[in-house]
Order: sequence, then structure tokens, then C-alpha cells
Amino acid sequence: MLVCLAALCAATALCAPLAPRVLKILKIPAAGVVTQLYYFSPEEAFLVYMRIAFSCGLIASLPVIIYSLWHFLAPAFADRLRLRTGFFVAASFLAFLAGNLFGYYLLLPSSLRFLLGIGNSELYPLLSASRYISFVIGLILACGVIFLMPVFIFFLARVGFVTAPFLRRRYPYALVVILIIAAIITPTTDVFNMLLVAAPMAALYEVSIWVAYFFGKGRLDGQVS
Repeated sequence: MLVCLAALCAATALCAPLAPRVLKILKIPAAGVVTQLYYFSPEEAFLVYMRIAFSCGLIASLPVIIYSLWHFLAPAFADRLRLRTGFFVAASFLAFLAGNLFGYYLLLPSSLRFLLGIGNSELYPLLSASRYISFVIGLILACGVIFLMPVFIFFLARVGFVTAPFLRRRYPYALVVILIIAAIITPTTDVFNMLLVAAPMAALYEVSIWVAYFFGKGRLDGQVS
């Protein structure tokens, strides 16, 4: 915990000077609809930059956090699996980044165009900087967590809590849950954006089934799964 906290604080401090540049990047998905963000209290601008710095620090320190988590859980696994620390850390970090990029490049632009275009010519957006950043960062980080689904399944399969046949039999129920989660995460009410989130989640569930099959309890230990 102390190592993770120290890494997070150090990464946040290093990312703080880059917050204004990151803010410009986070405004790109709203280009053409919103040209300016506003703050409505003396401390709001400072809090916006700190939130950006903290989020960037969280992503930057994620390899250390994942490594610390793996180091904590590794004794519960076989010796052969413990040697794959580098692969596990890299795969988890890349999966999280893939989710971030998916949220930024695919989900955010379509969601913002829909939400900010509802007013047409009658209503005009006057966006609070803090609310916009909370919306954008929350969506990006949520997509990152979703893309970690195979990693979570890996742990559950290794301890024997789930198996590939178990996950396969519950595919229909999983699809219903995926659609519900997609509807909650998606900030819009149109079907297109909901399916834009649900489709990769369904694909990740399929990947998770194969992860459970290849890495389930007993397989890496030379036992019959």
C-alpha cells in the first residue's frame, strides 16, 4: 500500500506541470461544438488541474500498482506462474491503455456530439470545466477498467472460482449484464453508443473464457482442469 501510494504521489507531482497540455487534449473530442470551458469559483481551475494531474499520475503509476498487487497475490499461485510477472504487468497495463484509447477516440466524440447537439438552436452549452473534465476522465477510466475484464477472470480462474465451461454456459446472462452495464456507462440514450460499449465488452468476455480455459486452476500445474 505504501509503495503504491508513493508511486501515485510521485507520478501525480510529475504530471502536474503537464496538466494544461493534457486539458487541451481532453478538449479535442468536443471540438466544433464547444470552444471554451468556464469555471465558476476561485478554486475550480486549481481543482481541475489537480484532477487531471491525479488521473495522469494514476495511469502512469499503474505498472507499479499492478506489480505490487501481483507481488501480493503471487504466493497463492504456482511457481511457474510467478515467473510471468513481467508479462502480467505489461498485459494489464496495455489492456487498461487500450480501454483508455477506446473511450477517448471512439466513445467520447460520439457521446459529446449527441449530448451537446440536443439543444439545437434553442439551447447553447456553457460548460463548467470541472464537470466536463469529470465526465471525460470518468468515461476514459471506466473504459480502462472494463478492458481489464480478462485480468479479473484470470485471477478468478487461477483460484478455481470460475472455469471456462462455467463462463460459456452463462454467456446469455452475461450479455444481459453487459447491456445493462453499457447502458449505465454510456452517457447517451441512443442504441448506437450503447452497442459501441457493449460490443467490445462481449468480445472481452469471449477472451476471458479462453483465458479461463488456458490459465484455469490446474492447467499450468500439469493437472487436469
